[in-house]
Amino acid sequence: MPSSLPRWCIVIPCHNEERAIGGVLASAQRLGVPICVVDDGSTDATAKIVARHAGVTLLRHQGRHGKGEALRTGLRAARQSGFEAVLTMDGDGQHQADDVPYMLAAAKRHPGSVVIGARLLDTERQPRARHIANRVADWGISWACARGIADTQSGQRWYPPSVLELADTATTNGFAYEASLLIRACRESGVDVVSIPIPSRYGAQFRHSHFRPLLDVARITCATAMHLLSYGKLRESYRLARERQACVEHHRVRIAADGAHLSTGLPGGFG
Repeated sequence: MPSSLPRWCIVIPCHNEERAIGGVLASAQRLGVPICVVDDGSTDATAKIVARHAGVTLLRHQGRHGKGEALRTGLRAARQSGFEAVLTMDGDGQHQADDVPYMLAAAKRHPGSVVIGARLLDTERQPRARHIANRVADWGISWACARGIADTQSGQRWYPPSVLELADTATTNGFAYEASLLIRACRESGVDVVSIPIPSRYGAQFRHSHFRPLLDVARITCATAMHLLSYGKLRESYRLARERQACVEHHRVRIAADGAHLSTGLPGGFG
């Protein structure tokens, strides 16, 4: 296992997150790593709140282009600024920086793997429609990836260098972008996926999710089906997905107690 991680940063896509983005950034800044927020055409005070946080890079879309395009913009900026890996978080407060050290520990134990912060704890808090939609998406995307994956819809992910290289070549948008990136990473780059349990956070303090269970699952399903058809061997892919059960590390191990340890070897920031 390597003694250090690749040079990495945090990318946070957001749209109209004035209620939560300040707390998300305050928490993330304690990790001591560069942060890039991509504001996808927000019409509220999101951008103003982000601008108050010194050292945070803010990239703005003039209009709303969808989560996929926001992620693409952030991942591209990270590569252009010399970062080799990225940890993504949503800006709505569902992902907490407290979970990041556990993900980093998994990234060190499984170099080159995608690490997902999987919402496997406190699942009773998940809205029923969202829970069902996530299960359906997990089934289809695991099939397309030819391996079981826990919580394919979580936006809290560690993307290693090999996946970062695919960011600009994934052509889908919206929530389907993350699905396509995961599928291509598994099928075309042979990347493994590890999930770390994190709490499900759907309290009243969070704004209503931009995820639309029917419409977005339909779009994700279409994108997933296109990938499956392009790779062929549907039965073999399904068999492999059943045999290769999702890798979930239930023991939550941290690797760092403060930002000084986490920031070792990082470039100065976005430029």
